Amino acid sequence: MARREILIVLAGLLASAASPAMAGQTQVAVAANFTAPAKDIAAAFKEKSGHEAVLSFGASGQFYAQIQQGAPYQVFLSADADRPKAAVEAGLAVADSRFTYAIGKLVLWSKSLDLTKGDETLKANAFAKLSIANPKSAPYGAAAVEAMTKLGVYDAIQPKIVQGNSIAQAFEFIDTGNAELGFVALSQLSGVTAGSRWFVPQTLYASIRQDAVLLKTAADDEASKAFLAFLKGPEARAIIEKFGYSLE
Repeated sequence: MARREILIVLAGLLASAASPAMAGQTQVAVAANFTAPAKDIAAAFKEKSGHEAVLSFGASGQFYAQIQQGAPYQVFLSADADRPKAAVEAGLAVADSRFTYAIGKLVLWSKSLDLTKGDETLKANAFAKLSIANPKSAPYGAAAVEAMTKLGVYDAIQPKIVQGNSIAQAFEFIDTGNAELGFVALSQLSGVTAGSRWFVPQTLYASIRQDAVLLKTAADDEASKAFLAFLKGPEARAIIEKFGYSLE
């Protein structure tokens, strides 16, 4: 009996030692607008699967350029659909892995100005600085330019625009008072009570479809594939909706 009990104990120790070894890591490049929900999703993913999603945040265009140069990311959560599609077409990503994980919404936000009259604030042009993300690398910046152009105010406002490298930096410019107002992602205002906001009508900019894709470097990586599967599931979708995104 003693021998049997020892074997049972050893088996238990081996099983417990093997569990962490089964867990893996995935390196995830995440569009800056998705910072807060991604952190919550990663925490829920780790609790459920044991796998760890190591998150890096930045502008989608910058991430795509890095991926082209061989950056060691395994999953790409872009702020648009174009770059994940381009990654597939360039042979950098797994073709059947691409899907839309969220649809973003653009908001004009200010801590000092009253935006309750919406586009009238832009047309009045009575401010010194307006913040946007770099439209060349950040889809929310491109959406901001598109909205201002459709409103007929872009040419007048353009000299007053300050650009952040990402939507996170664009938000920071407004938050610190370096710009009186600016265009941010709705998700960035989750829990923010300060200031005034205007929900930019979605007729003024192309739908911000945010796609995820599995990169070729992780075609056989279980942690990376599990993370994308989790991103499609009910727990992640509830988090995504909580931060103001639309879903398919």
